[in-house]
Amino acid sequence: MAIVAASFLASNFLRLEEECKMVNESEAEWFHLDVMDGRFVPNISFGIPVIEHIRKATNKVCDVHLMIVEPEKFVEDFKKAGADNISVHIEACPNLHRNIQQIKELGMKAGVAINPHTPVSMLSEVLHEVDIVLVMSVNPGFGAQKFIPHTLEKIKLLRRMIDEKGLNVLIEIDGGVNLDNAASIVAAGADVLVAGNTVFSSNDAQGTIKVLKEVCKVSGI
Repeated sequence: MAIVAASFLASNFLRLEEECKMVNESEAEWFHLDVMDGRFVPNISFGIPVIEHIRKATNKVCDVHLMIVEPEKFVEDFKKAGADNISVHIEACPNLHRNIQQIKELGMKAGVAINPHTPVSMLSEVLHEVDIVLVMSVNPGFGAQKFIPHTLEKIKLLRRMIDEKGLNVLIEIDGGVNLDNAASIVAAGADVLVAGNTVFSSNDAQGTIKVLKEVCKVSGI
């Protein structure tokens, strides 16, 4: 069954402790934490101090998605803040292999994120090195965007690449995931569903997370 990663970019930061408690008590396995620098993407979100506080509030996986340039300058600090996984963008890393090795040497799971316009074939030389491929299903920088339908074809192709190589790599989908498309996303080959607005805008966030899990289970996934 797919992992659900609750994306805190959509959470209520005036009630962050309550939001952490809600996710802790839900069926979501991961806390998804989007870091934006206003350079790689046209927005600024939150950084190390917020992640430090979230880490103190949960024992669940802290899945950090760095939408920043020069991530190598900050990876060690994010590790100290409590990151379990770190994903960096292929588009922001001219020395991607070095970035991946840095993350893994610090004892974290290493992920590579790709934007909607980036073909999955760009991952062929590093796929055997990573633990996660994070496929952006919206243009990065803002929450509450609509899922880009062509992403399903990218997921299928990536799934074939991983399976043909016999690799143990998770496919994570970030952007526009909701109750209507979750089953088709997982059926295409995804392992992790990042859900932000769908969860945190719900009148029953824990119930919504439960339904996300059930949608995949009922589909035989």
